[in-house]
Amino acid sequence: MKIASWNVNSIKARMPILRAWLGTVQPDVVLLQELKGLDFPAEELRALGYHSAAVTQKSYNGVAVLSKRPLEVVSTTLAGDSEDSHARFLEVLIGGALDTDALLRVVCLYVPNGNPVGTDKFEYKLRWTDRLLSQMRLWVAETTPTVIGGDMNVIPTDLDCHKPASWAKDALFQPEVKARYAQMLAMGWMDAFRTLHPDQGGLFTYWDYFRGAFETNRGIRIDHFLLSPALHGRLRGCVIDRAPRVLEKPSDHTPIVLELQ
Repeated sequence: MKIASWNVNSIKARMPILRAWLGTVQPDVVLLQELKGLDFPAEELRALGYHSAAVTQKSYNGVAVLSKRPLEVVSTTLAGDSEDSHARFLEVLIGGALDTDALLRVVCLYVPNGNPVGTDKFEYKLRWTDRLLSQMRLWVAETTPTVIGGDMNVIPTDLDCHKPASWAKDALFQPEVKARYAQMLAMGWMDAFRTLHPDQGGLFTYWDYFRGAFETNRGIRIDHFLLSPALHGRLRGCVIDRAPRVLEKPSDHTPIVLELQ
């Protein structure tokens, strides 16, 4: 089973690239972030063979899950703040995805960026992540196999950025943020990519559009897949697909692709 995650930085702008990529890679499930608009091309995606669910927001944020199998929406909001209207969370169940009778829980996240540090945006990022941690504690205690993926806006370690000193003041690299990611792993969640590539640097999912960042590989790894204990033994592969990033008018992120057996 192949599950991909991709911050498309506008579904409208990136639909031609997404359409071609789906046809080539043929993922079973796709998690999309930063849709940036109320309109979602569900019918076009259905014509490509994908059921879909989306949580949209005018001009900002937005997440979606595509699946070749029918999916059931469980929740479109992260528990813990009834006044939070940001479109950043989507939990679905997919039946038969693992060639068993068991349901697979798939959670698509677009974690707040939090910049600049020292502002309400950073405090919101920390509060949002704390709410996520509470939910993850509940999921990890259950038997339902769970995949959490998306743009998590955290650079977990020095290995996950081209030059740590360049990110020292960025919200994505602050000690409080990295500590929360470490808490997720301590609960029993597995970072699929880092498990399979424990010592490899220079492998990134995001590059700024400016100053030749992609061409010189000055990037960061902030798009992640976390697996619940029930899936640890089923991890087969996890790679970063740089191909869409070299195309004309790409997203500043590129897909990360998980394989489960």
